[in-house]
Amino acid sequence: MSILIADSGSTKTDWVLLNNNNIILQFQTIGFNPYFQSSEDIYNEIKNVLIPVLHDQLNTIKLIAYYGAGCSTPDKVQVVKQGLYLAFGNILSEVNHDLLAAARALCGKEKGIACILGTGSNSCLYDGHTVTENVPSVGFMFGDHGSGANIGKSFIQHYFDDKLPIHLVKAFENAGYHREIILENVYKKPMPSRYLASIVKFLSDYNNDSFVKDLIKKCFADFFDSQVSKYTDAKNLPVNSVGSIGFYYKDLLTETATEKGFTIGNIIKSPIDGLIKYHS
Repeated sequence: MSILIADSGSTKTDWVLLNNNNIILQFQTIGFNPYFQSSEDIYNEIKNVLIPVLHDQLNTIKLIAYYGAGCSTPDKVQVVKQGLYLAFGNILSEVNHDLLAAARALCGKEKGIACILGTGSNSCLYDGHTVTENVPSVGFMFGDHGSGANIGKSFIQHYFDDKLPIHLVKAFENAGYHREIILENVYKKPMPSRYLASIVKFLSDYNNDSFVKDLIKKCFADFFDSQVSKYTDAKNLPVNSVGSIGFYYKDLLTETATEKGFTIGNIIKSPIDGLIKYHS
């Protein structure tokens, strides 16, 4: 019998099918977030994209271990559970917050601070078994400090306020970004956080630019001030990070942490390998 593991962020979902501790299949779909998508949205993506790939293995699955962004309250968990039920029927499903996935993947059975720095951001204090403290994440409009959406939003704010260096303004507009296009994507199209985070792809060509580096470090500094610093004994525990933003900007993250008096632990791109080990 098999276990289907899902690690879902706002951008993508990594799926792994395990059978007797062997990886039978790895696949990727779009990300799910019950704050922005309905059970039917989740069902339709799984039905159209994942089920055809799993077709020959469906009868072997005994458990779906799902970890996802936005699964922080019972009603949001139920949105995901219903989507899984519509897609898979009566297969047992466990739906947990992506923070638990991050903590299990990053800390194993050791105490530490686990952070998510991807499209969105979050963090928790983990005692080696469970999440004991969590500074609530309030999304890209009011929080998500240090995330891709936060970095993109900050850059756009500088653009609108005419505070960008002229070489970045020209490059940004030459890349197809203009006021009306940005406003259309943020205010009228679905998943604005993904759009804001996509700005980081543009910024990746300017990783050595002093303005860009300072902007990203400021977003990381806000993350340490608003999130990490609030945990019990935070400066005596390793601060671990999972997600593409922390991974690709690990030097700036480590530099900012040191300046703030924190110690960086593990930095990984995705929790899936740690989750495979946990569920094996």
